[in-house]
Amino acid sequence: MQIYLVGGAVRDALLDMPVQDRDWVVVGGTPEAMVGLGFAPVGKDFPVFLHPQTHEEYALARTERKSGRGYKGFVVQASPDVRLEDDLARRDLTINAIAQALHPDPATGRIDPADPGPGTLIDPWGGQQDLQKRVLRHVTPAFREDPVRILRVARFAARFPDFILAPETLALMQEMVQDGEVDHLVPERVWQELARGLMSERPSRQFEVLRACGALKRLLPELDRLWGVPQRADYHPEVDTGVHAMMVLDMAARLNAPLAVRYACLGHDLGKGTTPADVLPRHIGHEERSARLLKDVAQRLRVPVDCRELADVVAREHGNLHRSSDFGAAALVRLLERCDALRKPERFEEILLACECDARGRLGLEEKPYPQAAHLRQVLAAARSVITADVAAEAAARGAQGKAVGDAVHAARVHAVAQSLGL
Repeated sequence: MQIYLVGGAVRDALLDMPVQDRDWVVVGGTPEAMVGLGFAPVGKDFPVFLHPQTHEEYALARTERKSGRGYKGFVVQASPDVRLEDDLARRDLTINAIAQALHPDPATGRIDPADPGPGTLIDPWGGQQDLQKRVLRHVTPAFREDPVRILRVARFAARFPDFILAPETLALMQEMVQDGEVDHLVPERVWQELARGLMSERPSRQFEVLRACGALKRLLPELDRLWGVPQRADYHPEVDTGVHAMMVLDMAARLNAPLAVRYACLGHDLGKGTTPADVLPRHIGHEERSARLLKDVAQRLRVPVDCRELADVVAREHGNLHRSSDFGAAALVRLLERCDALRKPERFEEILLACECDARGRLGLEEKPYPQAAHLRQVLAAARSVITADVAAEAAARGAQGKAVGDAVHAARVHAVAQSLGL
C-alpha cells in the first residue's frame, strides 16, 4: 500500500503558497485494510477514510466513467489494481494532477502524515510545466464528462489571475456548453462554485471565463446581458455596464469585502440589462428591476438568506445612498428605516461597503473617496441616540396609540439627525 499527497496541496506548495487542506490517495489499499489501520470510513459513493489522528481525507485510488448511476452520474471503481496514473487522469486540470510520493523516515521507516517531508513528484500530465507557464489546461478529454469542471476552471482563473486558459480547454468548454451539459447542473453546486470564485483574488475573471465559453448566458443570463449596454459616460467613464459590474466586483475583492457584499456588488445593476433601448444610456427605475431579477436568481441558485437580503437592499437603495449628502433629515431617516439600519447597524456597514465599491468601481475613479459613508454613519449614530422607550412613554402619556407612537419616535429621530447635522 502506497500513500501520495495529491491535488491542491502539491500545487500550492510548488507555487510557494500556504497549503490549507491536504488530500491523500492510497494505491493498493482496500477498505478492510484502511479500517484495520484505524481509519474511519466516510465515503458513501466511493471509499474515503479519515486518518485517526489528523482527520484528513484518504481516498482509495479510483477511476470514473460517465453513467446515469453512481456518484453524480458516474460509476466509480476503486480497487487495489487502480494505478496512481489512472487516478490522476480523472482530475480536471494538469496543475491539480500532480502527486507527491511520501518518503519514510530513515530512522524509523515510518511515514508521518502530519509531516510528509520532501518526496518524489509524479507528474504524468505535465502539471509542473503548466505551473511554470501559468496555464490552466485540462488533463484528458474525460474533462467533458463533468460540467462542474467548467465552474472549477472559472474559479481557478479567479484564484490565479496571472494564469491563462489553454485555447484547447476553452474550446472543449464551449463544446460542452453547446451540447447542453451546463443546463443540468445542480443549483446548489453552481452557487458553491460561484461563491468560492467570488471570494478569490480577482473574481471578475470567473465571469470572464464563463462568458467566454458561453456558460454565463445559461447560468446567469441576467448578468450576461449587461455587456454591450451603455451608461452615461459622465457618470460611468467605462460606459459598458458589464465592464462596470466587473470593476465593482474587483473593488470588493480589493477592499476584502465578505461574500454577501461581493454578491450584492455582482447583482446591484442587473436591471440595466432590461432598460428599453429607446431610453439608453439612461436607466430610470433600474433599481427595482435589479431587485426583482435578484429575487429570481436567488430562488434559482438557492442563494443563502444573508446574501439575498443584502443584495436586495443594495439593489434598491444604492442610488439613494450615493445621493444622500443632498438629503434632508427626514429623508435620511426614511433611508435608514428602509435599510433597517436602526435594527441592524452591522449589516448597514456592509451596505455602505457595497456602495463604496460601486462608486469606486468606475474607470479612473478607483481612488476617489466615498464621503457618503462617514456622513451616513453620523446620521445613524444620531438616530440611534434617541431613547425610543422614553419617547414612546411620553407619547402614550399624551394619549397617543399605535401608529401615532411610531410617528413620535420617527419625529424624534428626525430631530436628532437635524441637530447633529446642523440643519
